[in-house]
Amino acid sequence: MTATNRVGYYGEFGGRFVAETLVPALEELERAFEEHVKSESFQKEWRGLLASYVGRPTPLYRADRLAADLELPAGTLGELWLKREDLCHTGAHKINNALGQILLAKRLGKQRIIAETGAGQHGVATATAAAMQGLPCEVYMGAVDVERQAPNVARMRMLGAKVIAVESGSRTLKDAMNEALRDWVTNVRTTHYCVGSAAGPHPYPLLVSELQRVIGDEARAELAATVGPPDAVVACVGGGSNAIGMFRAFLADPVALYGVEAAGEGVETGKHAATLTAGRVGVLHGSRTRVLADDFGQIIEAHSISAGLDYPGVGPEHAALAASGRVTYLTATDTEALHAAYQVARTEGLLIALETAHAFARIGDIARREQLRLGRPVRLAVCLSGRGDKDLATLLERAP
Repeated sequence: MTATNRVGYYGEFGGRFVAETLVPALEELERAFEEHVKSESFQKEWRGLLASYVGRPTPLYRADRLAADLELPAGTLGELWLKREDLCHTGAHKINNALGQILLAKRLGKQRIIAETGAGQHGVATATAAAMQGLPCEVYMGAVDVERQAPNVARMRMLGAKVIAVESGSRTLKDAMNEALRDWVTNVRTTHYCVGSAAGPHPYPLLVSELQRVIGDEARAELAATVGPPDAVVACVGGGSNAIGMFRAFLADPVALYGVEAAGEGVETGKHAATLTAGRVGVLHGSRTRVLADDFGQIIEAHSISAGLDYPGVGPEHAALAASGRVTYLTATDTEALHAAYQVARTEGLLIALETAHAFARIGDIARREQLRLGRPVRLAVCLSGRGDKDLATLLERAP
């Protein structure tokens, strides 16, 4: 999905709703996207590091034991393929974007990197890329997430980053992003804000999605070279970077696309992060999108067992894809995600992140839907966006 003739918009969503002090920096970043990110020299440097440092391309893995364990009617699920982003350096897809943004920041002469993080994977990826490029890094993280993602906090500090625990609001991802934006307003001339998801003011949704589309481009080529195109592609959705990265390559293909949001304790309870399912149109962090808000337009706190999906907004391109019907967005509860994480571990020997587990929780339902639509066994491709080392304390405490 591309922006409309209104620059920075995807249908009615997107835009740039920020303080005037940030407009020059965003305009600089927009120009840099055209002049640098699309240039041959940038692509050569970035893709060279993706191969030699990150470990790309990541492989596709056929998960036959998991497919069999889903207890679907015979002839429903023919093949289940996993795009192994957990095998990237730092353990998730986040490094693709962080590395690209920090290479861009160096070209722009920025002297300092800041970031926000929820699950900690973007924080680790940003700290990693900053260390590798010799730039100081500060990461804002909600105090709740600092506690529940302690392994990633330790990794960031080991990499030389300063982790700043945010005590305001719900003390989660939304509040970390608020503080990072405040920092950027104050230090905009010397600092690059490395946004971790396909959200925020233009051009961040465009920049992040283009840096992450390497996921889908690889998956599409790998499937075409081995077994053929998938019938459906599945990814978890919080802000939405792994999902938009996976979906982008398949948007023009006759392939069903499914995003899975966090239903928390159940959408009906109000304790969830299912923005596209139960949200409304509003502005959050500089972008017009779908948000969790009350009748007065005030943002409602989100809830998810997974820190990376615990966000009351979503990237504007996802909001547009939902409105157009091109992507179907489903939900999975905390309990369903926990069950899926254990199921994948015990059938395939893969410890997946709790964020990723939301997508796996809906594989059976999606296979049934697609089998009914197509009338034959289906081939699914799922983005395994990150590994679950960071979630072991929660997984063991909340074992189903």
